[in-house]
Amino acid sequence: MNDTTVAASTTGDIGSQGLASRVVELRKKRGLTLEQLAAASGVSRSMLSQIERGRANPTLAVTLRIAQAFGLNIGELVDQPWTASRIEVVRSDDASQLFRDDRDCRIRTLSPLHLEKSVEFYEVRLAPNARLHSAAHFEGTRELLTVTQGRAVVVAGDNRCELGLGDSAHYHADLEHTIENVGDTELVGFLVVTYQ
Repeated sequence: MNDTTVAASTTGDIGSQGLASRVVELRKKRGLTLEQLAAASGVSRSMLSQIERGRANPTLAVTLRIAQAFGLNIGELVDQPWTASRIEVVRSDDASQLFRDDRDCRIRTLSPLHLEKSVEFYEVRLAPNARLHSAAHFEGTRELLTVTQGRAVVVAGDNRCELGLGDSAHYHADLEHTIENVGDTELVGFLVVTYQ
């Protein structure tokens, strides 16, 4: 594969410096070396280095490969206002969105899977007497659970609370934590996970 460069206008007139800073920011945020990004994208290390220094403007094909390596589309990579007109839909019957599905627990991801993960959104369903126990997540992680059916107990570290229909709990998820169905019917709730 040959890496080629073209005028900045081909990538939406973002300019080499705008793309350069965005690629550096995303690569560092995800803890990737240039070699790792090169392997993931199929773009040579030397081309990536030139792009990051603002000395090359990639073709759309190269920009797309870099974006896909980050799990983004081109618009999300270049972070331009004109790219925000798209609507993404997560269908209720999309099996790829199921994080877990067994007799005790079903967790469906409601946020698009490719999004940069600073926020995740889930539907959680627990059978009667079932529990969802989680080890501590990264430092600064928080969860917000809203109950839409049934009754729950949430335990985070040494803290415990009971939730009924329509109740919400916001708690530290950088501690061991558990959501338990304490009712006689299925527990249904919406869970938002945020990372600092």
